[in-house]
Amino acid sequence: MALTGVKVIEFAGLAPGPFAGLILADNGASVIRIDKPSSSSNDLLCRNKRSLAINPKVPSGLQILKKMISSADVLVDPFRPGVMERLGLGPEVFLGGNGQKGLNEKLIYARMIGFPRTGPQKSMAGHDINYLALSGILSMLPGTSDRPGFPINLLADFAGGGMSCALGIILALLDRGRTNKGQIVDADMVSGARYVSSFPLIDVQRDPPRSFGQERGHNLLDGGSPFYNVYPCKDGGHVSIGCLEPQFFKNFVELFNKSLSAEFKSAFGWIPTPETQFVLDEWPKLRQYIEKGFLTKSRDEWGKIFHETDACVVPVLKPNEASALLGSNIPVPHPTISGSDRIDTSQTTLQSGKHTKEILQEYGLGERECKILLQDGAIAKL
Repeated sequence: MALTGVKVIEFAGLAPGPFAGLILADNGASVIRIDKPSSSSNDLLCRNKRSLAINPKVPSGLQILKKMISSADVLVDPFRPGVMERLGLGPEVFLGGNGQKGLNEKLIYARMIGFPRTGPQKSMAGHDINYLALSGILSMLPGTSDRPGFPINLLADFAGGGMSCALGIILALLDRGRTNKGQIVDADMVSGARYVSSFPLIDVQRDPPRSFGQERGHNLLDGGSPFYNVYPCKDGGHVSIGCLEPQFFKNFVELFNKSLSAEFKSAFGWIPTPETQFVLDEWPKLRQYIEKGFLTKSRDEWGKIFHETDACVVPVLKPNEASALLGSNIPVPHPTISGSDRIDTSQTTLQSGKHTKEILQEYGLGERECKILLQDGAIAKL
């Protein structure tokens, strides 16, 4: 696999840090998660990782971690700025600086935080919704006239956070192959969310904007257009429609009209044509026609009607339905790379400290040294 042989030390954290580690592990890296002794873990992003529970605030525990990081390729730091430095594990310890030699100058030191390091919020607590708020994207998301809606914690935590961090790590590893030097990867979720939102943020700078820039709910992709939206069906299910291009809208409207009863069309008193698509004055009527039309059949009936057509209409699947369709209850690594081994996706939990003894032995500690760590309180059990 692409990252076979790459050794990663991941300090336990919340969603984005573990997701970055998961991406590395899924592609062959050996990932050791550093947990607190006697801690429990509800981390779901632990596939193909091992856990060492050790206390870096105890001198003997700190020495072991320094030894491990000194031979690692990557360190993932999920904490607020300054935490690793106070522990004695800051990047300068390993990468050096100011004329001082580091313990591991080939290390890729990846730091994952919420707010930009140079901003006034750099030491504040926050979550996905707060990072979106500062990115400028939250104000552009669909919602009601008085407030934007917000997605579950995907855009900042996972796309702008964990995935961006993993990309930075891989780029730094590639660069190390050229320079033979490690470096710091700085990832923050505000900047990451902005980067993955480049299209809408650049669009609003145009004069005039093409897809955004209008009042919320009046833009092409935020629910403003009747042909890019979600509609309820007769059975309570939903369908998604996204026929933006004229040729796709033509396919949609012709098949949709054909699938509605003569009684419905007669009662409505108006039938859209392909030319209706960009007649803005008719959008309210078109939206009402589409909404009422979809309510005449169940989600699955509409799914069959539009199956394998270029109308850009598909049913909104629930998680268990999507799992059955795609053949896996757990999302599998993506993208796929030809020649890579298939990985076991069955592991969904990782007991804190499960591999403590095994990992310590790998780093040359015998029974005597392990007992000293127990006595010191650096580890809770073996």
